Amino acid sequence: MNTESNYRGDEIYSIQCTGDAVVGDDVCFERATFDGSFRKPKFAGFEKIAGKIIKDSYGKEKQQHTFTLHLVDNSIICIKGRNLYREGTWRKPWEDESKRQIQLDEKHERGKEARRERSERRLHSSY
Repeated sequence: MNTESNYRGDEIYSIQCTGDAVVGDDVCFERATFDGSFRKPKFAGFEKIAGKIIKDSYGKEKQQHTFTLHLVDNSIICIKGRNLYREGTWRKPWEDESKRQIQLDEKHERGKEARRERSERRLHSSY
């Protein structure tokens, strides 16, 4: 099976959303897997993951974006945004893309607020 054509040209996950995934998106992405010990890991390849984003948040301290996904096998995972986006993220189209845009605008607003709060904390702390 050619992962590249299924991944980037797939009619199901046809919209590239790297950096802009939102709650409600059905996404597909790849992440690296490793074998061996913790001290000497060996790259084992990539695994393809598909699921629906059911929650996102920005961490209080570092404003790291974290997503909770409900996977197709009915398991739930939490993943940092930097790891979700690392190899590229693709999504299914929404029935009503204007509803997705509302989610996206709200997410961007929360991100701005989180960065502002972090900036204020840094300004008033004794680094």
